[in-house]
Amino acid sequence: MTHVRVKGFKIFKDRHGKPRCYHRETGHKIDLTSAPIGSAEFFAECESIRAIAEAQRAKAPKAGTLGGLIQSYFETEHYQNLAEATRRDYRKCADFLEPIRDTPIHIIDTPLIAGIHDKAAKKIGWRRANMVRTLLSEVFRYNIPKGLISANFAKDVIPKRRPRDQTYANRPWTIEERDTVLRRAKPRVRVALALMMNTGLDPSDALRLRKDQVDGDTIWGVRGKTGEEVAIPISPTLQSALDRMPNHDAETVLSNSRGRAWTYNGFSTVWYRFKIALEKEGLIERGLTLKGLRHTVATTLREAGLDERRIADLLGQKTPSMARHYSRSANLADKNRETMATLEEENRRRAESVKPSQKSVKPDRNEDQI
Repeated sequence: MTHVRVKGFKIFKDRHGKPRCYHRETGHKIDLTSAPIGSAEFFAECESIRAIAEAQRAKAPKAGTLGGLIQSYFETEHYQNLAEATRRDYRKCADFLEPIRDTPIHIIDTPLIAGIHDKAAKKIGWRRANMVRTLLSEVFRYNIPKGLISANFAKDVIPKRRPRDQTYANRPWTIEERDTVLRRAKPRVRVALALMMNTGLDPSDALRLRKDQVDGDTIWGVRGKTGEEVAIPISPTLQSALDRMPNHDAETVLSNSRGRAWTYNGFSTVWYRFKIALEKEGLIERGLTLKGLRHTVATTLREAGLDERRIADLLGQKTPSMARHYSRSANLADKNRETMATLEEENRRRAESVKPSQKSVKPDRNEDQI
């Protein structure tokens, strides 16, 4: 049998003596059962794979262009260590910049970036435009040491402000709203909301919280967004809510009605349906979000007179640090215990000052289905 060689392709026999073939550059495999080596189908498949590879090379960002800088940043350790949601947002921003990816580096300056920022605000909104600005700033910052660009031309571009007629995306909840939502929530949803409400944990971090991260009266966790370790004392109110959590076998503190760990999308779907139902009944105002509970904790503590540093310690809003000693975290837990006591007392005081609602807030006894 004649040995066939095709440039760019690896043809060999595996340990079982079965012939194999794949394209070296892309790793694309050829099914030799439908396209035997040496057949017309085989060579046609090789040409098809070559064409795909050439198209991919043509589509790849070119060196010396904005697209090349963005690709270089996406390959950095800094980008790889970002939270999944942040990486996803940055990729969406890169998609927006796709039409101008071949812009030569030598013509990039602050006025150009400001113009891109302005155009983004008109097409995708002020918030996403600011995300585009942030991405470009990070791209330039991490490519300066590589000698690929001379300066951070996005640094001096002024971020867009929220329009005056637009409400805040994650406004704090009122004490009446918190009381109503907890009364009407289904058991497993109620515990999840109580956890977010009494710790300031980000919704995704709360849903991922494992049982082994709860040690006695303290929650030891890591913020998914920043990688910052947090030590949150469990208040009496939160402990009471956790004690009412139905038994389950999931490794997480929270679970859905099937006894499995919540997914973020699953819980968000349940929350959205529940929230819309309460809005239609006129029991809550529009605009409640899960992330708003984190804002609620920060706002409550700030209005109670605590300084921003102590609030940031509780919420894990410090600069990420790879080297954190357990003793330092233990001291942080003691410090946060005083902060949590302030939150507990302030919530109790506000609840006592609120008059009972005249509307029915009978709990929904139907269990969650997601």
